[in-house]
Amino acid sequence: MSVSEQPPGAEVTGIAAGYAFDGPALELGALLWNGVCHPDARIRVPLPVLNRHGLVAGATGTGKTKTLQLIAEQLSANGVPVFLADVKGDVSGIAAPGRDGERVRERAGQVGQEWRGRGFPCEFYGLGGAGPGVPVRATVTSFGPVLLSKVLRLNQTQEQSLGLVFHYADAKGLELVDLKDLRAVVAFLVSDTGKAELKGIGGLSTATAGVILRSITAFEQQGAGDFFGEPEFDTAELLRTAADGCGIVSVLELPAVRDEPQLFSTFLMWMLADLFGGLPEVGDPEKPKLVFFFDEAHLLFSGASKAFLESITQTVRLIRSKGVGVFFVTQTPKDVPADVLAQLGNRVQHALRAFTPDDAKALKATVRTFPKSPYDLEEVLTGLGTGEAVITVLSEEGAPTPVAATRLRVPESLMGPIDAAALDAAVKGSPLYGRYAEAVDRESAYEKLTAGQRAAEAAALEAERASREQRAEARAPREKEEPSLVEQVVGSGIFKSLARSVGTQLGREISRSIFGTARRRR
Repeated sequence: MSVSEQPPGAEVTGIAAGYAFDGPALELGALLWNGVCHPDARIRVPLPVLNRHGLVAGATGTGKTKTLQLIAEQLSANGVPVFLADVKGDVSGIAAPGRDGERVRERAGQVGQEWRGRGFPCEFYGLGGAGPGVPVRATVTSFGPVLLSKVLRLNQTQEQSLGLVFHYADAKGLELVDLKDLRAVVAFLVSDTGKAELKGIGGLSTATAGVILRSITAFEQQGAGDFFGEPEFDTAELLRTAADGCGIVSVLELPAVRDEPQLFSTFLMWMLADLFGGLPEVGDPEKPKLVFFFDEAHLLFSGASKAFLESITQTVRLIRSKGVGVFFVTQTPKDVPADVLAQLGNRVQHALRAFTPDDAKALKATVRTFPKSPYDLEEVLTGLGTGEAVITVLSEEGAPTPVAATRLRVPESLMGPIDAAALDAAVKGSPLYGRYAEAVDRESAYEKLTAGQRAAEAAALEAERASREQRAEARAPREKEEPSLVEQVVGSGIFKSLARSVGTQLGREISRSIFGTARRRR
């Protein structure tokens, strides 16, 4: 008898058996079959496989944020630090206990959950101090030309040229800390003084340098300058646990920069890349060192250059062996490039809509990304309610589990934002606040180039003054005096005869010395 021909009880039992893991696992919910929830058929994900990455997808309003909250809570309870981006401003409630109520008790009863309200240890961050949170800043140097080209919206040629600018700054010891440093270096390279330097760094054209300069200026005018600078955020802060052993949930508050999606999505990628660069290889640990939820992932990939996509793919592929799991959160799997999607072993797919031909095409594409199952997935995915999802994860052996329509559990923390006063108190009370709150502006490329320009201008003024004095002395009339004894001797015919033979040579040496000095000043 095939799976599809088995009676409903056998189907439920067969799917549930695929989630009966021996080791520690997170509880996601209860199996749905033919619209009926089976609380004894628990849908779970093994803790050790959460560094194998994942995808949480679904249309707006289907419960993706609550799914993130549910998974983050249980990771924290198991001692795993979590990073979440709070795009809409409603994730901060994870720090406070949830509120009991009829709907909560009803859902908990449906999925066999013993619900109790509890909060979890949190740190709140903000990009460059925009909005509430400990400021997160990056230096322009550490951000690098590829990521910066993404936020500046440069094309491939301009991106390569920006890379040459970074190379020039490194070679000359010009630290690129903030955007004014980068602007100063580019402005220098297109100035009369710096144009000669362009020829020595691989053929950067003046026109392209001008485009980059205008892009930087426009970017600063949008208020993005505060996101770059020092003290630079140490991404190792994301790996901390609390005194009680719970993993700290790091929440990046983004409502203040919602209108700059390219910026915050690229900043998230910088944090991930920085983590990758600083962590040692650990293979497959018993539990992840960190699980990183990458919200609004489609913004990261939209309009990305080939180099940018290659960097993302490589980072995602290799960071698993450093104990970091990455979950991309977006609307449909087609928002994620195939090379990245292939690495996402854990899948939580909320409802999709099929109102337009494009929606229908996306639905069919989504169904093809799932293993073969007894469900009619096109029908199931369009019929799921809020807080329900189709799930498949990796088993403890690394094989995909059976596809399971699931009614998800209720988060135990507050499903909504905490009030502004509580958030502000949490931020000000953080041990990290004193370390990162105040921006520092030390000497870097801008100051060095400005000082060099001032020194050059002062030298030019001094040279001009000396030249004027020399010309004035040359024009001044000499006073007639009685010739001294020496002058009488020098004026004699005998001395003139002796000096005539060396006069020409001596005159040449003096002229060479004077003109040599003038040439150096130029």
